[in-house]
Amino acid sequence: MTSADTVVQAKQSPVARIAARAGGGALRVVLILVGLLWLMPTAGLLLSSLRDPAEVDLSGWWKVFTDPGQLTFSGYDNLLGNQQITDSLWTTLAITVPATLLVVVIGALAGYAFAWMDFPGRDVWFLIVVGLLVVPVQVALIPVAKLFGEIGIFQTTTGVVLFHTAFGLPFAIFLLRNFFAEIPRELLEAARLDGAGELRLFLRVVMPLGGPAIASLGIFQFLWVWNDMLVALIFADSGNPPITVALQQQVRQFGNNIDILGPGAFVSMLIPLAVFFAFQRQFVAGVMAGAVK
Repeated sequence: MTSADTVVQAKQSPVARIAARAGGGALRVVLILVGLLWLMPTAGLLLSSLRDPAEVDLSGWWKVFTDPGQLTFSGYDNLLGNQQITDSLWTTLAITVPATLLVVVIGALAGYAFAWMDFPGRDVWFLIVVGLLVVPVQVALIPVAKLFGEIGIFQTTTGVVLFHTAFGLPFAIFLLRNFFAEIPRELLEAARLDGAGELRLFLRVVMPLGGPAIASLGIFQFLWVWNDMLVALIFADSGNPPITVALQQQVRQFGNNIDILGPGAFVSMLIPLAVFFAFQRQFVAGVMAGAVK
C-alpha cells in the first residue's frame, strides 16, 4: 500500500471503510436478500390470489410450496366476470393517463419558462410554486368540492383529473425547472444563433435532454394518481369508481370475497409495476441527475 492510499484510507469515515471492505460478493448477496424481502409481500399477494378461497382461510400463502395443487386461476375468472371491477380499471386508466400527461406537458412548459425565459415576477412566481408544495391535499377538499359542484363537474372523471393535475403541477414545475436549469447555456445560445425559436428550442433541445427527469416525473405522477383513494372517494363517480375505491367497496359489502379482492389487488398493483419497470432506466437516470458533478 502506497503512502497516498494510506492518506485516502485515513480520511475515510469508519462507515465508508466498512462498506469498502464489504464490497464485492458479500455486498451483492446482502442486496439480493434485501430485494427478496422487499418483494415478499407482492409474491405473497400473487400466490394468495391463485389459491382457493377456502385454503386462504386455513393456511398461509407459503403452503403452496408443499401443496402446489391448490393453485388455480378461478379467482381471475371471477375477477374478469365482475363488471364493477373491470369498469373500475378502465375508470382508473381514464383518470391516471390524462392526469399524468397534463402534469408532464404543463410542468415541462412551465419549468422551461422558469429556467430560461425572462418575464416580470419570474422569481416571485417560482417562490409561490415552491410554497404550494407544502399545501396538503386535505385543506382543499371542501373548497374544491364546492367549486366543482357549482360548475357541474363534481363526481365526474373530469373533476378528478383536474384535481390531480392541479396538485401535481407544483412538484412537476419544481423538479423540471431545476433539471432544465442545469442545461449548458452555450447549447441554448448556439441553437438560438441557428434561428431556433423558443418552441423549437424547447421541443428539439430541452425535451430530449430532459428525458430522464420527465420519465421520473411521469412515473411518480402515475403511481400517485393510480394508488390514490382519498380524492377518488370524494370526487369520483360513486357508481363507477376507480379500482382503489371499488376494492374498498368490495370489502365493505362482502367482507370475505377473497376470490375477488386478491386478484383485484394484484392486478391494481401489476399495472404500476409494469410502468415502473418499463421506464426504470430513465427513472434512475432522472433521480441521479445532478448527484455527481
